[in-house]
Amino acid sequence: MTSKLISHGIAAQNRKARFDYKIGETIEAGIALIGPEVKSLRAGRATLTEAWAGERDGEMWLFNCYIPEWQAGSFMAKFEPRRPRKLLLHRKQVQTLTGAITREGATLVPLDIHFNDRGRAKILLGVAEGKKKHDKRAAIAERDWQRDKSRLMRNKGRE
Repeated sequence: MTSKLISHGIAAQNRKARFDYKIGETIEAGIALIGPEVKSLRAGRATLTEAWAGERDGEMWLFNCYIPEWQAGSFMAKFEPRRPRKLLLHRKQVQTLTGAITREGATLVPLDIHFNDRGRAKILLGVAEGKKKHDKRAAIAERDWQRDKSRLMRNKGRE
């Protein structure tokens, strides 16, 4: 494969999450992957748009994250692209996240998958609350105003 592989930095990002949710606390977790999944991540081919994290049997899992099969591999490269993947967290972290989900009605949203300085795959989870439609409209209006304001300031400097 001729494309550049990612050794550190962001491999996949959920850009829509910050628009759809109010992100409170963020937490970085390890993610249990098999070899071909890591290769697909290094190629930057994962998708987090419909992914979510939750608790199952006292452990945290990442659900519905799409990591496609590694094309250059052999029979060992076959795996389920949307399989649940275990998140590696300390027991106290799992308890606090589980409490936030059950008590506050929050959602665990994956914000990005990245490789740290040691080359390990990590996932950034946000404890989030859903935004209402009027909040989203306000965010769009604010973004448009900032863009127009910067355009006006640029044009004013040219006069």
